[in-house]
Amino acid sequence: MTRKEKAAYLIKKLEEIYPNPAIPLNHKDPYTLLIAVMLSAQCTDERVNKVTPSLFKLADNPFDMIKLSIEEIKTVIRPCGLSPMKSKGIYGSSKILVEKHNGMVPSNFKDLEELPAVGHKTASVVMTQAFGLPAFPVDTHIHRLMYRWGLTNGKSVEQTEKDAKRLFPKELWNKLHLQIIYYGREYSPARGFKPEFSPIDLEIGVKNRR
Repeated sequence: MTRKEKAAYLIKKLEEIYPNPAIPLNHKDPYTLLIAVMLSAQCTDERVNKVTPSLFKLADNPFDMIKLSIEEIKTVIRPCGLSPMKSKGIYGSSKILVEKHNGMVPSNFKDLEELPAVGHKTASVVMTQAFGLPAFPVDTHIHRLMYRWGLTNGKSVEQTEKDAKRLFPKELWNKLHLQIIYYGREYSPARGFKPEFSPIDLEIGVKNRR
């Protein structure tokens, strides 16, 4: 298959397997999604979803969040790992949102990526999942699978994102990135990968590579 043929096949097959992929991080608005995504760095969505209810009970908006100390935030989010860095990022981002954006999460990459501990991937998730704007967040699952499927050279996340955006129609980006994530978790893990049990990998004919 050529790359274009693979892309067309993936779109069709993923739509059959995951016609309505849910957003994996529990949230109620752009702010709570932003915080959840920040917490998800090197942490499972399942664990984040167990921690955020306790955090959002104390503060589910930036005005209340900056009333907490960094130490208080760190204590609550400790199970997510990297709590010293994440607590500073949550507090710092909340402070900027209050001071520069009237407490509202901005819906553009420039302002989002100026927030502490918010990189391009986090900003992309917020853009697509909170605001429905076209973006293609590339996490470890997507980076791994795009390479495994021969759709990118795997040299960098940035290159993988560029290749994904070239191959897939813009109107499908928001849904497709979720479909690939779910597929990676269920059928195509980094460890113990077996193409014969993977409905897409077997058809595309990939080798057992990362």
